Amino acid sequence: MNNYYGEKLNSQKLFQVYETQIPRVKQYLQAEIDFVKKNLSKTQSILELGAGYGRIVRELAPHCGSIVGIDISEESVELGREYLKDYPNASMVALDVHKMEFTKPFDIIFCLQNGLSAMGADSTVIHKILETLAPGGTAYFSSYSTKFWDFRLKWFEEQAAKGLLGKIDYDKTKNGVIICKDGFRATIHLPEDFQKIGEESGYPYQVQEVDESSVFLIIHKN
Repeated sequence: MNNYYGEKLNSQKLFQVYETQIPRVKQYLQAEIDFVKKNLSKTQSILELGAGYGRIVRELAPHCGSIVGIDISEESVELGREYLKDYPNASMVALDVHKMEFTKPFDIIFCLQNGLSAMGADSTVIHKILETLAPGGTAYFSSYSTKFWDFRLKWFEEQAAKGLLGKIDYDKTKNGVIICKDGFRATIHLPEDFQKIGEESGYPYQVQEVDESSVFLIIHKN
């Protein structure tokens, strides 16, 4: 799926994804931002994984010391740099999460809106993410709640109608997995998946539902 976001669903197309006309989806998108924003401080350095064109980066920039968004798509990052031009503490980097290297760790790392599934992250990637987190820092990962299924499917139908995705294959779309006829496959992390990742991290963690639309895994690096 990395290639799908890198080559097909990027830049202006990705921007159109978030121009949704579905009120409940707008609520979900804002609820994720509001949930993580309330715990930020002006001194923290933040890394967002799978940042797209910087939608969340721009929302969080006024509430932290600095924020870097990375995305696999060069086109999305280029759009993001224009999108963030009035936010001097925010930057975008074209980078694959599987290969990322930074000289300094970050106080907070976000991988929101089902980012782990979209990036096809395995245990090696999770380990790399936590290595990039400073001692005392916190990592936030989110996926979709199963309670949000009907609205999530409507959102994907909206995207397909705009030509951003292929037509949905309803015979194969079920149990939290959305499959399009162009090969796009969108999965989720269930609470038990996040529990396993949390346990394997070796750090204190919690799994929490937000807004009946998201499930968050929060790992505290001690």
